Amino acid sequence: MQYRTLGRSGVKVSSLCLGGMTFGEADASSMMHGASSSREEAHAVLDYAVAAGINFIDVADIYGQDGLAERVLGEWLTASKKRDELVIATKFRFRAQPGPNGAGASRYRIVRCIEDSLRRLQTDRIDLYQIHAQDLEVPEDETLRALDDLVRAGKVLYIGASNYAAYRLVESLFTSEQQRLERFVTFQAQYSLTVRDLEREHVPLCVRHGLGILPWSPLAGGFLSGKYRKDQAPPEGSRYDTERWKKSLAKFDNPRNWQILAALDQVAAAVGSTVAAVALAWLTQKPAVTSVIFGARTVAQLQDNLKAAELTLSAEQMAQLDAASAFDVGYPYEFLGRLTGGKW
Repeated sequence: MQYRTLGRSGVKVSSLCLGGMTFGEADASSMMHGASSSREEAHAVLDYAVAAGINFIDVADIYGQDGLAERVLGEWLTASKKRDELVIATKFRFRAQPGPNGAGASRYRIVRCIEDSLRRLQTDRIDLYQIHAQDLEVPEDETLRALDDLVRAGKVLYIGASNYAAYRLVESLFTSEQQRLERFVTFQAQYSLTVRDLEREHVPLCVRHGLGILPWSPLAGGFLSGKYRKDQAPPEGSRYDTERWKKSLAKFDNPRNWQILAALDQVAAAVGSTVAAVALAWLTQKPAVTSVIFGARTVAQLQDNLKAAELTLSAEQMAQLDAASAFDVGYPYEFLGRLTGGKW
């Protein structure tokens, strides 16, 4: 396992991060219903992941009903006595309680969210506390000052952002600098071979300002796992082998995505690894990426994904995957790229 600094902070995390969205059997109200694991399965995955060298685990207060993922992780942290060996990340922002203040990033809400997460995780601090998405109804300095207070109180060690527009992320970094508040050290966002929009503005931004990128959905919801093939039904028992998930699979049915899978097949055969491992390894080698967040319902899935930790793709293989997954960068990036040889 490789270890990298968390953005420009001093703490080191594994290049692969275990995402906990699947921890615990989600009920019908959850978006992970039918795609989650039991407590026992989640704990087995955690045992194996940590033994394999993963020291970074990411959850959120909305994963599962009533903070289920945090509760499952908290139970495991207490039973395993591994808390001080790990970097634990969680998130707040989306609705977790009823009422007008049951969502958002106000100081009022943050103070409640941190206490709820600490209780569920059965810990005295959260190593990386992230706002799950920007909140345009709350001034950024209010959110940052509340987070700064949590750091000074020792309840949070580092802060991060997720799902921010580039302009808002720059505004936040500027506010932190001008008001001498804690700044984000990470940026968590959707990033994969199928979704590369981040490369227009966010990747250059994170490189310039020292934010570590934490990609989520690196396997495009399982599409890049190698299980799914053009004009073939989803494998029996797979995530997309249900009416609820088949609609999600349909959105991947286009020439570009099948081209990506074909390139992954070729590279995987060349390096003697799996499609999923190659897709993850491609991300670990992209600029500013600190740790790639992936989920695993079972130990078998985890074992497959862990192969990416020791896999290094050649420059030619990276270029092959880049070319297969090329996307329309749009204006002004295409215009600027023609002026500067592909850079902007």
